[in-house]
Amino acid sequence: MKNYVSASILSADMLNLEREIRRLEESGVDMLHFDVMDGVFVNNITYGLPVLQQVRKATGMTLDVHLMITDPLKYVKNFADSGADIITFHTESESDAKETVRAIKACGVKAAAAIKPGTSADAVCDILPELDMVLVMTVEPGFGGQSFIESTVDKIATLRRRIDSLGLDCDIQVDGGINYDTAPVVRKAGANVLVSGSCLFRADDLTEAVRSIKG
Repeated sequence: MKNYVSASILSADMLNLEREIRRLEESGVDMLHFDVMDGVFVNNITYGLPVLQQVRKATGMTLDVHLMITDPLKYVKNFADSGADIITFHTESESDAKETVRAIKACGVKAAAAIKPGTSADAVCDILPELDMVLVMTVEPGFGGQSFIESTVDKIATLRRRIDSLGLDCDIQVDGGINYDTAPVVRKAGANVLVSGSCLFRADDLTEAVRSIKG
């Protein structure tokens, strides 16, 4: 199972985003994690389609788009057309999960479902065979820089066992509080796509930080 690092640009210098992207490209980062928040599903507002379109023009890196919005189904095609390579929606949103997965796949984009720290792994069971990735939030969604919630580790392990028992080709992504200490813990539990923001962008040596988190 190959490990990947997805850099959360929520922690980047937004006034110099293209420069930040170049640094990430040179450091060995595999993906750019693009957090979309609507101020309703979570208590924060970030960026949307116009910014994604410009990022797509600036890089050929995989764009890992995480929709923390109330009705992701309504916007799937817009984000796919704007350059997303992976679209993640929340099972706790108002959109029907199966319909949302079908819509994402119809756009030729990889489909992922996210679950909050308080949501059971069972929430993705019905759609697991259709997913390319499951995102286990290891902090409450909405803001960067939060502390890792240790109780989420068991959920990662549970999902990894289910995925392997079904013989599925499905990644497990983790997002929230991922740093040099927590990365080995989630990798051991079965996560292989690690989202990191603050740890990467504050590192003195970005390349070494990526290498350490990826393992």
